[in-house]
Amino acid sequence: MSLIEVQALSKSYRNTIKEPGVKGAFKHLIHPKYEDKVAVSHVSFTVERGEKVAYIGSNGAGKSTTIKMLTGILLPTSGKISVNGLDPHKNRIENTKNIGVVFGQRTQLWWDIPIIESFKLLKDIYEIPGPMYKKNLEIFCDILGMEQFIHQPARKLSLGQRMRADIAASLLHNPPILYLDEPTIGLDVAVKEKVHEFLNYINKEKKTTILLTSHDLADIEKICDRIIIIDQGTVIYDDTIQKIKGELISERKINALIEDTGNVLEEKLKNLPVTVIREDTNKVSILFSQNEIAAVTILENMLQITGIQDFSIEEPGLEQLIKKVYNGTFLIS
Repeated sequence: MSLIEVQALSKSYRNTIKEPGVKGAFKHLIHPKYEDKVAVSHVSFTVERGEKVAYIGSNGAGKSTTIKMLTGILLPTSGKISVNGLDPHKNRIENTKNIGVVFGQRTQLWWDIPIIESFKLLKDIYEIPGPMYKKNLEIFCDILGMEQFIHQPARKLSLGQRMRADIAASLLHNPPILYLDEPTIGLDVAVKEKVHEFLNYINKEKKTTILLTSHDLADIEKICDRIIIIDQGTVIYDDTIQKIKGELISERKINALIEDTGNVLEEKLKNLPVTVIREDTNKVSILFSQNEIAAVTILENMLQITGIQDFSIEEPGLEQLIKKVYNGTFLIS
C-alpha cells in the first residue's frame, strides 16, 4: 500500500445565484437558484514513502483544495483518500499525528507568546517524548537559524522568520508526511535557501514524504523529484522532473564570448541545425535541439574559425515547461 492513495477524487462547491438588490433577495427566498463549481475532478495519484512531489497548477486549478482534503479539513464530494492507511476526514485526530502542514498565508504559532513556548505547547499536544523534542529542536534551530528569534513572540517576527518557525513547528512530532502550500511566498533568496536545505535534510535523514504546492519554480526544482500538474481540477501530467526536462524539452542555448571574426561564424554554422543570434560583435547565442545535434559538435565547429574566450550552455528551466504544458505545444502522454 502506498503512503498516500487518491482515487477519483472530486470536490464541488454549491454557489448561490442571486440578483442584486432587495428584489433579488426576495426572488431568491421564493425560488433559490444555485450552481455547482467543480474545484477538483476525478483526480487519482499515489505517493510512496520518502517521495518529494510537487503538485502544481495555475490559480484556481484545485491544488489547495486537494491539500485540504488530504489533511481532512474538507470532505470530498466523491472519491477515496487513504493517508497512511487512514481516511483523513473520518480519522481526523489520528491523521493529524501522521502529518505536518504549512500554509504560507497562515500560522499555527500562538501570536503573543515566544516561539519556544509555542513549541512547548505543541510538544504537549502531540505528546512528543522529551528526548525527541530536544533533539529535533536542536537540529531545527541549527539548520533554520532560529536561535536569534526563538524567544520572540510570533507577532514580532519577519515573514521569513515566521515561516521557518512554522516549518519547524509542523515537524516537531516527526510526522511521516509534510504538506506545504506555498511555503516560500514572499521570502527573500537567503531564507529560501535555508528552507530548501532544511526540507532536503528532513527528507534524507527522516524519510519524510513531502507534497509541495508552489508558484516558485526554484522551490520545485531544488526540493522535488516528481511533478504532478493539475489544470481545471484534473491531473494532466505526472512524472519525474528529470524526464520532463530531459525528454519533453530538448532546446538548449550556447552563450559565447568570441573574438571578432565578422560573419564567418554564421557561414560556418549555416548548414547545422542551429540558430545563431548575435547580440553584438563579440557576444553570440546559438539555439539548438539536443535531439538533433550535440553541443560538443557545435563547439568543435566554432573552434575551427574563431577564438572562444568564454562560453556556457543554458538548459531549459521548469518555467519553460509549464508554459508549454498550458500552451499545449507538446502532447502529454
